[in-house]
Amino acid sequence: MANEHYPGRYWHRLEDGRIQCDVCPRDCKLHDGQRGLCFVRKREGDQIVLTTYGRSSGFCIDPIEKKPLNHFYPGSSVLSFGTAGCNLACRFCQNWDISKSREFDRLCDQAEPEQIARAAAAHGCKSVSFTYNDPVIFLEYAVDTARACHALDIKTVAVTAGYMHAEARREFFAHMDAANVDLKAFTEDFYHKLCAGQLQPVLDTLQYLKHETDVWFEITTLLIPGKNDSDEELTAMCEWIAEYLGPDVPLHFTAFHPDWKMTDIAPTPPPVLTRARNIGLQAGLHYVYTGNVHDTAGGTTFCPGCRSAVIVRDWYEIPEHHLSDDGHCIACGSAVPGRFGPFTGAYGARRMPVRI
Repeated sequence: MANEHYPGRYWHRLEDGRIQCDVCPRDCKLHDGQRGLCFVRKREGDQIVLTTYGRSSGFCIDPIEKKPLNHFYPGSSVLSFGTAGCNLACRFCQNWDISKSREFDRLCDQAEPEQIARAAAAHGCKSVSFTYNDPVIFLEYAVDTARACHALDIKTVAVTAGYMHAEARREFFAHMDAANVDLKAFTEDFYHKLCAGQLQPVLDTLQYLKHETDVWFEITTLLIPGKNDSDEELTAMCEWIAEYLGPDVPLHFTAFHPDWKMTDIAPTPPPVLTRARNIGLQAGLHYVYTGNVHDTAGGTTFCPGCRSAVIVRDWYEIPEHHLSDDGHCIACGSAVPGRFGPFTGAYGARRMPVRI
């Protein structure tokens, strides 16, 4: 039976008797029995505990491209799971039934880290992904699971908003092989009004990943009409990525659909995604993708040397693959950045729920 009150890390006592959680910039200051905004980190006595250790909202096998990661073992399958809660309060959350849940009966599947790793191996998954809600808030569970996965040569993937403090960031990413970081917008105003958070800590995480780790990472921005899709904001964001992270970091622009507390805004028109992709390419980024829409050109990886299509994607299918096992264009020999291996065919669009 999983321990529902696992001792948490990253907190300190305040002079007034409260305990401050130091995992993320929310800096929640708690009296005994109180929970942080994420709802899953709670003060019990003289410590912070994680109330969701070993408990999941469910396990599914997905294509790695769904994370989305296009340069991390393309075509492979990934065992995905999350818990409950979140340390941001995005009004447009696309997984709100999980991330905003305060009903622990949603956490129907119990699994220790070693069980998850063994299940991934048994199902032939290349990696395990911490996703659906932000793994930052279940850091201890994610790190222990990552250790168990690495013992079986299973890779680990974090799908995160990157909203975390430096010390927790170091431990967390020391155990991750890849990440997709959700860069929700490029203004503090957007983060403040629509996410109840801040932009700068996310930029700090991105620069940390680039300059101080070997983690392969890609970036996703959900484009919300009228909120974060202006030419000026997209240009500023893409130019920042090119300057501070480099042109080889893949960027995914994905389509919004009305959800949670933003049902009054229409879905993102496909031409908006194409416009954003063109802005990214014009800013010097080499790999800019579109998502949540059917756009073969926007999903295809092109060789940086000869510009031929080296990985053609049709949704989650890969009808053409022209990379060597070590990630070089077969036509001209140019290297494509990422993590690659033998390509034996794509897992495809299947989403297969599994029980651990």
